[in-house]
Amino acid sequence: MQIKDLVLVGASGFGREVLWQLSQSSYCKNRYNIIGFVDDAPNLQGKEINGAPVLGDTLWLLGAKKSVCAVICVGNSISRKAIYDRLKSNLLIEFPTVFAEDVRYSEFVEFGQGCIICLSSILTTNITLGDFVVVNWDCTIGHDCKLDDFTTLYPSVNVSGNVCIGSCCEIGTGTNIIQGKTIGYNAIIGAGSVVVRDIPPNCTAVGVPAAPIKYR
Repeated sequence: MQIKDLVLVGASGFGREVLWQLSQSSYCKNRYNIIGFVDDAPNLQGKEINGAPVLGDTLWLLGAKKSVCAVICVGNSISRKAIYDRLKSNLLIEFPTVFAEDVRYSEFVEFGQGCIICLSSILTTNITLGDFVVVNWDCTIGHDCKLDDFTTLYPSVNVSGNVCIGSCCEIGTGTNIIQGKTIGYNAIIGAGSVVVRDIPPNCTAVGVPAAPIKYR
């Protein structure tokens, strides 16, 4: 198997966590050579972060003249989508889905491109993840769930079976979602919430049980 060069887009806290997790993952070591970060922050240019150099900003990556893999390490769903929309014009950039070492998932899970699946997460069976979904550490996703493009699960989210989560949603740390519920696109669920009823699109919902408090 050919080892491919891989760039981490975003050198903030989540980017550093992804660097650590991928550097420990035999799945990734056998496939990718992490060559460094790309970040648009001027103060990070030319620096080394946790042993990985900042190679340049996104213009550096857009100017790539040979095939390179990129993982967009940005937790915010809208920001992650904006970065992809900028980078996709360079057809030499690939967006692989990457896994931490101890992730467990069945053969009946479908992954889109560009997903990040973090440590201690479990995905059971007949699950579909869209493109650029982030499943942070210690999450569980039950049977027959569907998570659309650019959704983010923050740490320790528990998603029961037959749940549908729309695109660009952000599900806060420690949230529990009971079976059979739907969360509309571009919704934000506050940390520690318990979702026991459907949540409409374009809202922020919090509490036990979770209820909308504002709309966008």
